[in-house]
Parts: sequence; C-alpha cells; structure tokens
Amino acid sequence: MAAWSRVKGHGRRWRWAAAGSVAVLLLGVGGYVAFDRARPYLHGSGCEIRSSLGKMPLDLEQAANASTIAAVAFRKQLPERAAVIAYATAMQESHIRNLPGGDRDSVGMFQQRPSQGWGTPEKLRDPVQATSKFYDALVKVKDYLDRDLHDAAQIVQRSADGNAYAQHEDDGELLARVFTGRDPAAARCWYPPDERTAPRRAEAVRELRRAFGGRLQLDGPQLLAGGTASPAPTDALRVTTRRSGWAVASWAVAHAQPYGLAEVRYAGKHWKADAGHDGWTPDTKAPTDRVILR
Repeated sequence: MAAWSRVKGHGRRWRWAAAGSVAVLLLGVGGYVAFDRARPYLHGSGCEIRSSLGKMPLDLEQAANASTIAAVAFRKQLPERAAVIAYATAMQESHIRNLPGGDRDSVGMFQQRPSQGWGTPEKLRDPVQATSKFYDALVKVKDYLDRDLHDAAQIVQRSADGNAYAQHEDDGELLARVFTGRDPAAARCWYPPDERTAPRRAEAVRELRRAFGGRLQLDGPQLLAGGTASPAPTDALRVTTRRSGWAVASWAVAHAQPYGLAEVRYAGKHWKADAGHDGWTPDTKAPTDRVILR
C-alpha cells in the first residue's frame, strides 16, 4: 500500500506539472498569435535596397523618387552612368526628397531654380518632369560620361560647391544598380496596415507609363480616351528585358503605399504589402515577360 501511495502521489505531481505545461503552452500560443498580429506594425514604414555593392535604408518618399529617376533614364534610353550622376546630385541637393522650397527660389529633388530657366515651380515639384529636365541638361554636357561625376553634375547645377557631389558617387552607384534593375529583387518596402490606401491601380499604371514612357505596353484592357480606365482593370505591364522588368517592379514596390498596390509579381518573385518587410519571396507562377500589379 505504501508503494501504491507513492505512485499515486507521483501521479498527482505529474498531473499538476502537465497542467502547468499546458497553461504555459496556451500562453505561448496566445502570445505568438498576438505577436503575429502586431508584427506588421513593429517595423513602422520604410524601404531598404540591397545589392552586391551594399545596402541602404530609405524612407518611402526617397524610394519612390529614386525609382522615378531610374524610370526616366529608361524612357530617355540613357546609360546607367547618367542615373548615377542624377542620384548623386539629388542626394546632395535634397536627400532625394521633393522639397517645396530651398535656397532662394530652388525647389524639388534637384533644387532647380525657376529664375535660372528650369521651368515653373509646379513642374519642378513633379519628380518626373524635374528628372527629365535634369537629364536634358546633362546630355548637353560634352563627354559627360567620361567626366568626373562632380564635374558633370556641377556644369548642370551651377552649385556653390560642385565638389560636394563627389561624396555621393558610391551611393549613387548602389541606387542605380537596384532601381535600373541590374540587381534583381533588390528593393523592398513596408508600412503598417493602418497606412495602406485604397487601390488606385489604373492611376499607378498611368504614372508608370508617364515615367517609363509609352514603350511600356499594357497587357490587358487599355486605357480609354482621356486617360480613364476601362471597366476591366489592367493588372500587368509587358516588359522586353529582365532588367527593365525589375526596374518596373521596383518602381511598383516603391509606390505601393500611395497607389494602394497589394502585390507585385515578376520573374519568379512575389512582393506583398502585408509582408513587405520580408521582401521578395519565391513564386513559380510569376511571369518573366510581365510585371503583375494587384
């Protein structure tokens, strides 16, 4: 009987231990569920680019503007070096932000001055038009591709200290590799669910084509006369090369928040807004000839 009593006591102790383990397990599961629900909020908002040259954090505005600089270079069929010069210039002038003002009458990413003939303030605050004007001036610089970066940028900008552009050359090369698509799946952006916006996919497609140019063809219902969307929304853009495809895909990720894009799929990869911090994940069904926006 004594032995049996010890066995029964041991059993009671085991049952208490088991009950405690279950309680801890339940608390653990509940904690994990709570953490999983909170995870999209923990990282705040931002972007990161990562390539063979290194990595760089950007905020959402900087990433959107950086992707536009590459897009306009594609539209004008300019070499990557032109984009590097543009990036270094924008980093020095505005930290790649579309500033409403600046020194004297300077405005925009490149701090271009209406009084120096760059255009109206409204146009210079438009990243596509400001970038286009920068490139138009840059290609007029004789042998700009062979010049030192700060020399080419200074001829365009007529800045007080032209040497300052040189310090951003390495970062300009990193930005160019990512946003011109040389390094694939290298840009990721994220933001919490409460910062998501209503879907405006048709507007995103129009802005993509405005930045990249009309050679970027729609795959699906076309836009109607006057720029309004056809009843069935376009969900893909045709691309001719992997590099241009990744440039388009990076633009879409960088602009996902203002245009309410939930997913971008291209070349075996998938980016989702609800897991933006995870970056690009494998997707065997993502095509190589189209960038799909959802």
